[in-house]
This record gives sequence, C-alpha cells and structure tokens, in this order.
Amino acid sequence: MRRIVGISLAVAFLAAGCGVRTTKPFTAKGTIGCLKTHGFTGVTMDPLRVGFIAGFAQNGGIRARSPSGNLLTIAFAADSGSTSSTEDAFRSHAPKRLRPHLSDIMSSNRNAVLVWTTTPDGGELGTATGCLHP
Repeated sequence: MRRIVGISLAVAFLAAGCGVRTTKPFTAKGTIGCLKTHGFTGVTMDPLRVGFIAGFAQNGGIRARSPSGNLLTIAFAADSGSTSSTEDAFRSHAPKRLRPHLSDIMSSNRNAVLVWTTTPDGGELGTATGCLHP
C-alpha cells in the first residue's frame, strides 16, 4: 500500500511540474513560430515592418495577420514593469480614430503588449496569448 501511495505522489509531482510557469520574459523569437503554426500570415520580426514602438521593444516585436485578417502587433518589453510605458507609447502614437477604442484592441500579458486593428474575438486573442513564449 505504501508503495502505491509513493508512486501516486511521484506521479502527481511530475504532473504538477509539467505546468510550472516561468518568469522569463516573452520574446519575439520564442513566439513567432507558434503564430505561424496557428495560421497567422505575414508574420515578421523585421523592425522596419513591425512599427516604431514594437521595433524598438527590448525583447523584439512581431506583426502578423490572424486567419480572419485582423492585424496584430506585439511589442515585447523588457519585463512586466515596462508594459505600462509601452502601452502609453501606443496610446500617444495611435491614430485619432483608434484612440477611443484602445481599451478594446490593446491588452498585455506579462511583458507583451498586443495591439489589434479591430477588437479580436476570444479565439484570436486566446491563440495569440497562448503563443507567447520566452
């Protein structure tokens, strides 16, 4: 009986270890492959094509088009403490027509700031945030 309990505990600890989250910041390099795998097109990390803010983000930037055609820009800040300044930069440089809707099209996850052209549906947002990797 003790052996079964010991094996069960070992299996439980191993399973729990598989879901361990890392505190490493997300990066463009770690994220780009997943977006491509999930049907995003025109995926690039080229600083000249991702836009000024994402192009200068410490951990890179990505521009990609979702399968539904919604354009996504991701700026990977240095750490989660830097996202507010990155969000402020997007707000101050956004076209006037988008400014009233920024709360609908901009979100952040740890050090990544995601900005869409139009409000993403739950599936698009879930796929994009699920693809964020260090």
